Amino acid sequence: MKITAVRISHHRLAFDPPFHASWDSRPRKHWDATIVRVDSDSGHTGIGSGDLMLGFAGHESLFVGQDPLALERHNRVIANLSFHYGRCWPLDVALWDLAGKILGQPCWQMLGGRSNRIRAYASSGTLRDPARMADAATAYLAQGFPAMKIRFHRGDWRDDIRALEAVRKAVGNKLALMVDCNQGWRMPWDVAPPWSLKDAVTVARELEKLEVYWMEEPLHRGDYDGMAALRQMTGVRIAGGEMTRELHEFRTLIQRGCLDVLQPDVVLVGGIAGLKQVGEMALAHNLVFTPHTWGNGIGLIANAHLVAGATGCPFLEFPYDPPEWDFDRRDYMLAEPVRVDAEGWIELSDRPGLGIELDETRLAATLQR
Repeated sequence: MKITAVRISHHRLAFDPPFHASWDSRPRKHWDATIVRVDSDSGHTGIGSGDLMLGFAGHESLFVGQDPLALERHNRVIANLSFHYGRCWPLDVALWDLAGKILGQPCWQMLGGRSNRIRAYASSGTLRDPARMADAATAYLAQGFPAMKIRFHRGDWRDDIRALEAVRKAVGNKLALMVDCNQGWRMPWDVAPPWSLKDAVTVARELEKLEVYWMEEPLHRGDYDGMAALRQMTGVRIAGGEMTRELHEFRTLIQRGCLDVLQPDVVLVGGIAGLKQVGEMALAHNLVFTPHTWGNGIGLIANAHLVAGATGCPFLEFPYDPPEWDFDRRDYMLAEPVRVDAEGWIELSDRPGLGIELDETRLAATLQR
């Protein structure tokens, strides 16, 4: 059995009105998707998506002709490529999907079979005024979500706190609340400096009063000393690592006591095999492992298979912020979007691999040539 081809296509869905992402000063008028397909001579095709696969072109020969089930080998080659070029981890996801299809097993079962479901938290993306933020939280609660993440980035943290206060007043303790401070990294055109440790401590004091479950990315991603100090100065959990590029950096973050919650994403670092190791390392240090999943439904479902099957987590990020960010935009490449049930659970099927199917008609209509 051999891999016969690695195929990559790029797609763009244009929409109006735009999506105003809290971390991006530019309104988003389209949503791009890179689809990776890996074919084998068994007649199966694995599917992955995530980053743009920059730098992969010309390296197909490293996989074509290889055993599709040699997942550890493939993971190491992708790690090499990601060091030299771009984030090529969507290929790892496609290879796991392919392996599952060949073996006739869902990925969650291949990863250990711990569970076939995981609870999700609603991850909002826009910056609403306090009243509308409270309305959104009430709607999430009615849909069964156990928790919600609120974005900060209004320019003045006091305005962010007012929105958070309105949410807490509206839902009481019926929702666990997390806050994403958006200080760990910036879009290429955003040159604003991150918070200092004293800024972060001031905000953390306010979050303690509102019983926030975690404080995400409160400092620059490389401020190890600051994160470790902040973690000792507040009772709020410190979360981060969503854009970390190398697996060894998570070992450093753990050893230096920087984080309570580790948030790597399989389509951005490590792939499924690599992040399984990070998850196990987090559990060994009594830390929370819950991947970042702000992407399309393919990356979301890949992360869900990992944590459901191997490590577990309190709840997994579920990007969902209607009307600007609904299933029709997030998952336009899928025949069926990834949803939660009435109690906020992502239920994984027994279908082989990731258990998803592409909407080939929609992909053809959005293909970038």
